[in-house]
Amino acid sequence: MNKMLKIVLVTVILLLVVLSLGVVVFMNTSRFGKHPSGERLAKIKKSPNYKNGEFQNLNPTPMTTEGVSVWSTTIDFFLTTVKTPKSILPSKKTDLKQLNPSENVVIWMGHSSYFMQLDGKKVLVDPVLSGYAGPVSFTTKAYKGSDVYTTDDIPDIDYLILTHDHWDHMDHNTLIKLKPKIKKIITGLGNGAHLERWGFNKEKFKEEDWNTEIQLDEGFTAHVLPSRHFSGRGLKRNQTLWASFALITPSAKIFIGGDGGYDTHFADIGEKFGSFDLAVLENGQYGEGWRYIHLLPNQVAQAAIDLNAQTLLPVHSAKFTLSMHNWDEPLAKISKHPVKKSIRIITPMIGEQVNLKDTSQKFTKWWEQVN
Repeated sequence: MNKMLKIVLVTVILLLVVLSLGVVVFMNTSRFGKHPSGERLAKIKKSPNYKNGEFQNLNPTPMTTEGVSVWSTTIDFFLTTVKTPKSILPSKKTDLKQLNPSENVVIWMGHSSYFMQLDGKKVLVDPVLSGYAGPVSFTTKAYKGSDVYTTDDIPDIDYLILTHDHWDHMDHNTLIKLKPKIKKIITGLGNGAHLERWGFNKEKFKEEDWNTEIQLDEGFTAHVLPSRHFSGRGLKRNQTLWASFALITPSAKIFIGGDGGYDTHFADIGEKFGSFDLAVLENGQYGEGWRYIHLLPNQVAQAAIDLNAQTLLPVHSAKFTLSMHNWDEPLAKISKHPVKKSIRIITPMIGEQVNLKDTSQKFTKWWEQVN
């Protein structure tokens, strides 16, 4: 081996070592959170939903549909061109700090972030207000006009609900900025490890297993319930629990769907709770290749029927491109679904105030006006 070749090989090896160390250092930064350990991990290991070193779904749940490999799905994702909005998305920015405290309202902030005021309590779900959904700011950027709310616009929050730890649902930067405004956090088992690393006092949050009831305040109860999904912010999956929630207030029953595919749990939850005034269900970032972990539009409709929902708010769209469908397809499909004859489907613009007690309130097909 001549001297020049040796120099090249040594240089390549050194570069690979430096790159590997850089990746290790990056993935150990605060934004990735922390895996459960100690007493938290001991509690997790006692869960009936934790087996073979990770949380499991109620029924077998492959990441991709039979005959479709994860590798081919990943390649298709990067090679497929989908339509994204060229113009700025329309919005109606409701002043969250000036709401009439006697009104029950919900305000969608794009994707799966939404604010609710219910019987005087302020609730925030999966806030992602940083302009992107990922570990770095130059990937998975929000569409123009979809990020009209910042953490400065958020009032003090009585209950923050975090459905799972994926980047598009649990945003490190947003939560750090909101920390002084949050009174209580409700989430699934294990997610407290992330929160503690980010400086949240463990007295502020409750992390529980599926089918657990949490008493919040007089007349307010949160039920941690199953969903069909997965978790993970790095290379190791399913170390924290993903969940859906039923929020019961003095005058309302709200189903918070979190993320996930269709399964028997929707009917079980519907039977247990009788009905829901509002069901917020994921409708977007789906694909036939991963139908087990994300709802297709027709499955969203069936899930709403299973839950005995009076009103359906479809979310998980109109902010980020995380799938291989056009940005407006989820809203177009669900708004035309026959289920709308029996279940009220609401499609507000980002920031538009939805008055939960006003069943006559109408919403436009605003996405049809976007280039």
